[in-house]
Amino acid sequence: MPTYNERENLEAMATRVRSAVPDADLLVVDDNSPDGTGELADKLAAEDSHVRVLHRPGKGGLGAAYLAGFSWALEQDYGAVVEMDADGSHQPEQLPVLLDALRQADLVLGSRWVPGGRVLNWPKSRELLSRGANIYARLMLGIPLKDATGGYRVYRAATLRAIRLGEIQSQGYCFQVDLALRALNGGLRVVEVPITFVERIHGSSKMSKSIMVEAFWLIGRWGLASRWASLRGARGTEPRGSLPR
Repeated sequence: MPTYNERENLEAMATRVRSAVPDADLLVVDDNSPDGTGELADKLAAEDSHVRVLHRPGKGGLGAAYLAGFSWALEQDYGAVVEMDADGSHQPEQLPVLLDALRQADLVLGSRWVPGGRVLNWPKSRELLSRGANIYARLMLGIPLKDATGGYRVYRAATLRAIRLGEIQSQGYCFQVDLALRALNGGLRVVEVPITFVERIHGSSKMSKSIMVEAFWLIGRWGLASRWASLRGARGTEPRGSLPR
């Protein structure tokens, strides 16, 4: 659970996660939040041995925070790793369903845009942006996923090792697409499970124009690289920065 200025949300989310899956450990990856989120995380960890904290020196981006958390989890030999937001948008009560789906998958995506999925309290502009981003990803990359940009997921540890985390440099929306694409290109089983996404009550969204531009640019570049490789008929002729595998 990456955090940056999520003090108002963290304790309630931690309580809900611990209640939903009591056997799970919760890792808070804090980017030196100026609002004291990191200090609150330390307090929660002192009170509950299932809560851990990874402090990073500063705000380095969502993708970098997740990669740090994934690396920590792999070093600790966890069998499955969940990513979820701290702002209340992802419902911990739905986590058992996602974990159960992992029995038949290598990566489980919590999806807003499959039948049964929904969003609450989002303005139409945000919904159109998310739906449009996923349509763009499907068209450019030729992937079957309805919600490749979503950030509520469960990975097998073997999946994270297989998709070569050390090569990933993307952030934001694009980070989520990148990892799902690597799993698909590696022949891994990716399934989508409907979730309810709820707009945050406290704090502000970390979405920015630069994140959207990065996603548009990289997804377009990967899509063109894939078409180029198909035309050339040989993987060894792909241009630099091509489709992640």
